[in-house]
Amino acid sequence: MKLTSTHLRNGEPIDSRFAAGDANGFAANRNPPLAWSEVPEGTRSFALLCIDPDVPTVPETVGRADCSVPADQPRADFTHWAMADIPADLRDIAEGSCSDGFVAKGKPQPAGPAGARQGLNDFTGWFAGNPDMAGQYLGYDGPYPPFNDERVHRYFFRLFALDVATLDLPTPFTAADVHKAMHGHVLAEAALHGTYTLNPALA
Repeated sequence: MKLTSTHLRNGEPIDSRFAAGDANGFAANRNPPLAWSEVPEGTRSFALLCIDPDVPTVPETVGRADCSVPADQPRADFTHWAMADIPADLRDIAEGSCSDGFVAKGKPQPAGPAGARQGLNDFTGWFAGNPDMAGQYLGYDGPYPPFNDERVHRYFFRLFALDVATLDLPTPFTAADVHKAMHGHVLAEAALHGTYTLNPALA
Protein backbone atom coordinates (compact mmCIF):
# COMPACT_ATOMS: atom_id res chain seq x y z
CA MET A 1 0.00 0.00 0.00
CA LYS A 2 1.21 3.50 -0.81
CA LEU A 3 0.29 6.82 0.85
CA THR A 4 0.92 10.03 -1.08
CA SER A 5 0.03 13.72 -1.03
CA THR A 6 0.07 16.42 -3.67
CA HIS A 7 1.23 18.97 -1.08
CA LEU A 8 3.37 16.93 1.30
CA ARG A 9 6.63 15.37 0.13
CA ASN A 10 8.09 12.67 2.31
CA GLY A 11 10.68 14.04 4.72
CA GLU A 12 10.29 17.66 3.58
CA PRO A 13 8.87 20.74 5.40
CA ILE A 14 5.10 20.97 5.84
CA ASP A 15 3.41 24.10 4.48
CA SER A 16 2.15 26.37 7.26
CA ARG A 17 -1.42 26.15 5.99
CA PHE A 18 -1.47 22.59 7.30
CA ALA A 19 -0.25 23.72 10.74
CA ALA A 20 -2.21 24.78 13.82
CA GLY A 21 0.34 27.51 14.51
CA ASP A 22 2.82 29.72 12.71
CA ALA A 23 5.03 32.68 13.64
CA ASN A 24 1.94 34.88 14.07
CA GLY A 25 -0.09 32.54 16.30
CA PHE A 26 -2.83 30.17 15.25
CA ALA A 27 -2.64 29.22 11.57
CA ALA A 28 -4.96 27.91 8.83
CA ASN A 29 -4.98 24.40 10.34
CA ARG A 30 -6.18 22.67 7.17
CA ASN A 31 -5.70 18.93 6.93
CA PRO A 32 -3.33 18.05 4.08
CA PRO A 33 -4.63 16.12 1.07
CA LEU A 34 -3.88 12.41 1.24
CA ALA A 35 -4.35 9.59 -1.27
CA TRP A 36 -3.58 5.90 -1.17
CA SER A 37 -3.30 3.02 -3.60
CA GLU A 38 -2.33 -0.67 -3.87
CA VAL A 39 -4.84 -1.56 -1.17
CA PRO A 40 -4.69 -5.23 -0.17
CA GLU A 41 -7.54 -7.60 -0.96
CA GLY A 42 -9.85 -8.11 1.99
CA THR A 43 -9.62 -4.54 3.28
CA ARG A 44 -12.87 -3.60 5.04
CA SER A 45 -11.83 -0.23 6.51
CA PHE A 46 -8.89 2.06 7.18
CA ALA A 47 -7.52 3.83 10.24
CA LEU A 48 -5.41 6.97 10.05
CA LEU A 49 -3.04 8.43 12.66
CA CYS A 50 -0.80 11.49 12.65
CA ILE A 51 1.86 11.44 15.36
CA ASP A 52 4.68 13.84 16.30
CA PRO A 53 7.34 11.82 18.19
CA ASP A 54 9.45 14.89 19.01
CA VAL A 55 7.41 16.62 21.72
CA PRO A 56 9.38 17.93 24.74
CA THR A 57 8.87 16.11 28.03
CA VAL A 58 9.76 19.04 30.31
CA PRO A 59 6.81 21.49 29.99
CA GLU A 60 8.63 24.18 31.97
CA THR A 61 11.07 24.64 29.08
CA VAL A 62 8.41 25.16 26.40
CA GLY A 63 7.66 28.56 24.87
CA ARG A 64 10.20 30.57 26.85
CA ALA A 65 12.23 33.39 25.35
CA ASP A 66 14.88 33.09 28.07
CA CYS A 67 15.87 29.49 27.27
CA SER A 68 15.58 26.83 24.60
CA VAL A 69 14.37 23.26 24.61
CA PRO A 70 17.60 21.30 24.10
CA ALA A 71 17.64 18.94 21.15
CA ASP A 72 18.71 16.07 23.39
CA GLN A 73 15.81 16.48 25.84
CA PRO A 74 13.84 13.19 26.02
CA ARG A 75 10.82 13.28 23.73
CA ALA A 76 7.30 11.82 23.68
CA ASP A 77 4.56 11.17 21.14
CA PHE A 78 1.84 13.75 20.47
CA THR A 79 -1.24 12.72 18.51
CA HIS A 80 -2.48 15.24 15.94
CA TRP A 81 -5.09 13.03 14.30
CA ALA A 82 -6.82 9.73 15.03
CA MET A 83 -9.53 8.54 12.66
CA ALA A 84 -11.12 5.09 12.44
CA ASP A 85 -13.73 3.24 10.36
CA ILE A 86 -12.73 5.00 7.14
CA PRO A 87 -14.77 3.25 4.39
CA ALA A 88 -12.95 0.57 2.43
CA ASP A 89 -13.83 2.12 -0.95
CA LEU A 90 -12.30 5.51 -0.10
CA ARG A 91 -8.96 6.35 -1.71
CA ASP A 92 -8.36 10.00 -0.82
CA ILE A 93 -9.04 12.80 1.65
CA ALA A 94 -9.22 16.28 0.17
CA GLU A 95 -7.34 19.26 1.57
CA GLY A 96 -9.36 21.05 4.25
CA SER A 97 -12.18 18.48 4.15
CA CYS A 98 -11.63 17.40 7.76
CA SER A 99 -10.22 20.60 9.27
CA ASP A 100 -10.21 24.21 8.10
CA GLY A 101 -9.23 26.56 10.92
CA PHE A 102 -8.29 26.18 14.58
CA VAL A 103 -11.22 26.12 17.04
CA ALA A 104 -10.63 27.09 20.67
CA LYS A 105 -11.90 24.32 22.98
CA GLY A 106 -11.88 21.92 20.03
CA LYS A 107 -14.16 21.06 17.12
CA PRO A 108 -17.27 19.43 18.66
CA GLN A 109 -18.27 17.72 15.40
CA PRO A 110 -15.28 17.62 13.05
CA ALA A 111 -15.92 16.88 9.41
CA GLY A 112 -14.70 13.66 7.87
CA PRO A 113 -15.54 10.89 5.41
CA ALA A 114 -19.07 9.51 5.77
CA GLY A 115 -19.09 6.70 8.31
CA ALA A 116 -15.65 7.49 9.73
CA ARG A 117 -15.12 8.37 13.39
CA GLN A 118 -12.78 11.11 14.62
CA GLY A 119 -10.88 10.58 17.87
CA LEU A 120 -9.25 12.90 20.37
CA ASN A 121 -5.92 14.51 19.62
CA ASP A 122 -3.41 15.53 22.28
CA PHE A 123 -4.28 19.22 22.29
CA THR A 124 -6.98 17.94 24.66
CA GLY A 125 -4.39 17.28 27.34
CA TRP A 126 -2.11 20.17 26.40
CA PHE A 127 -4.83 22.79 26.97
CA ALA A 128 -6.50 21.01 29.90
CA GLY A 129 -5.37 23.58 32.47
CA ASN A 130 -6.23 26.63 30.35
CA PRO A 131 -9.82 27.84 30.98
CA ASP A 132 -9.89 29.70 27.66
CA MET A 133 -8.76 26.69 25.63
CA ALA A 134 -9.69 23.54 27.58
CA GLY A 135 -11.99 21.11 25.80
CA GLN A 136 -12.17 17.97 23.72
CA TYR A 137 -10.05 18.37 20.60
CA LEU A 138 -11.45 15.93 18.06
CA GLY A 139 -10.18 15.30 14.54
CA TYR A 140 -7.18 16.96 12.93
CA ASP A 141 -5.25 19.79 14.56
CA GLY A 142 -1.88 20.33 12.93
CA PRO A 143 1.69 21.15 13.97
CA TYR A 144 2.38 23.86 16.55
CA PRO A 145 5.84 23.09 17.97
CA PRO A 146 7.53 25.41 20.51
CA PHE A 147 9.37 28.34 18.90
CA ASN A 148 12.28 27.74 21.27
CA ASP A 149 12.76 24.06 20.42
CA GLU A 150 16.21 23.16 19.07
CA ARG A 151 14.79 20.09 17.34
CA VAL A 152 12.84 20.08 14.08
CA HIS A 153 9.64 18.11 14.66
CA ARG A 154 8.52 15.25 12.43
CA TYR A 155 4.88 14.41 11.70
CA PHE A 156 4.08 10.85 10.64
CA PHE A 157 0.84 10.15 8.79
CA ARG A 158 0.17 6.41 9.09
CA LEU A 159 -2.62 4.65 7.23
CA PHE A 160 -3.67 1.12 8.17
CA ALA A 161 -5.73 -1.25 6.00
CA LEU A 162 -7.88 -3.40 8.28
CA ASP A 163 -9.85 -6.64 7.88
CA VAL A 164 -12.78 -5.32 9.95
CA ALA A 165 -15.36 -2.70 8.99
CA THR A 166 -15.47 -1.09 12.44
CA LEU A 167 -13.16 -1.04 15.43
CA ASP A 168 -14.29 -1.63 19.00
CA LEU A 169 -13.55 1.82 20.40
CA PRO A 170 -14.79 3.89 23.34
CA THR A 171 -16.42 7.31 22.91
CA PRO A 172 -14.35 9.40 22.68
CA PHE A 173 -11.28 7.38 21.67
CA THR A 174 -7.55 8.09 21.41
CA ALA A 175 -4.72 6.90 19.18
CA ALA A 176 -3.79 4.40 21.89
CA ASP A 177 -7.33 2.98 21.70
CA VAL A 178 -6.98 2.61 17.92
CA HIS A 179 -3.67 0.77 18.31
CA LYS A 180 -5.22 -1.62 20.81
CA ALA A 181 -8.41 -2.23 18.83
CA MET A 182 -6.70 -2.89 15.49
CA HIS A 183 -4.19 -5.39 16.92
CA GLY A 184 -4.40 -8.54 14.81
CA HIS A 185 -6.49 -6.82 12.12
CA VAL A 186 -3.84 -4.92 10.12
CA LEU A 187 -3.42 -6.11 6.53
CA ALA A 188 -1.02 -3.36 5.46
CA GLU A 189 0.41 -0.02 6.53
CA ALA A 190 1.65 2.99 4.59
CA ALA A 191 3.33 6.09 5.97
CA LEU A 192 4.32 9.58 4.94
CA HIS A 193 6.04 12.19 7.06
CA GLY A 194 6.86 15.87 6.93
CA THR A 195 8.75 18.29 9.17
CA TYR A 196 7.87 21.59 10.82
CA THR A 197 9.59 24.12 13.05
CA LEU A 198 8.86 27.60 14.39
CA ASN A 199 12.44 28.14 15.53
CA PRO A 200 13.87 30.89 13.27
CA ALA A 201 17.35 29.40 13.63
CA LEU A 202 16.16 26.11 12.12
CA ALA A 203 13.72 27.32 9.49
